[in-house]
Amino acid sequence: MGSGRVCHRGGMRVTGVDAYRRGWVAVTLEVPAAGRAGRVGVRAVRGHGTLDGLLAGNGAGVVGIDMPLGLLESGWREADLAARGLLGVRRSSVFAIPPRAVWGEPDHAAASLRCRELTGKGLSVQAWGLRAKLLEADAYRETCAHPMYEVHPELAFCALSGAPLALSKHTAPGLELRRELLARAGLVLPAGRSGPTARAPLADTLDAAAVAWSAWRIATGHAVILPARPQRDRQGREIAIRY
Repeated sequence: MGSGRVCHRGGMRVTGVDAYRRGWVAVTLEVPAAGRAGRVGVRAVRGHGTLDGLLAGNGAGVVGIDMPLGLLESGWREADLAARGLLGVRRSSVFAIPPRAVWGEPDHAAASLRCRELTGKGLSVQAWGLRAKLLEADAYRETCAHPMYEVHPELAFCALSGAPLALSKHTAPGLELRRELLARAGLVLPAGRSGPTARAPLADTLDAAAVAWSAWRIATGHAVILPARPQRDRQGREIAIRY
């Protein structure tokens, strides 16, 4: 389960972040103080071109992000394998994340070759597509003052529904199902979007809300951690996915 509670008497805010092609989108929740009436609810939905700009002055006690955090020096991350094992039909949404050195290569061909040298397997084009956002999140994590945890939204939706979702988020019924699951948990997103958030696809905004739901579970000590005994990066930090 989660690694300790961070809720306090005055209540708190938690934020979920998801990346999309033009930047990042965040959903912030207001969490009532322990012992006080009220449900967790959506406080803000916003977008920005950079992660630093998105979270500046956010004031969240815990931030969850749908982006790999923590890289090994060799081999594959056990967290990704564990997540894929739970997601069934949605397992392809979790990419196998290779060692740190792979992400320093200039292009996919070189990265795939380096990946094969370090792991025995090549790197998919889809995983390589994470490079810019992955490195941005890695750099931000080094300087941010708040706790930030890796979350995968499909694991959150799986927990909300009780099983992996059969419907893809790239279909209208799949989007509606995800919105309904969030609403049942008290996370009702605004019907209309304007400003920077209007540029974020609805699927990514819903993913950010699911990540925020997981951030709430992390903050209250109820999150599941994959794997149960996380690997560590070179700085001794856990390499784990929470939901």
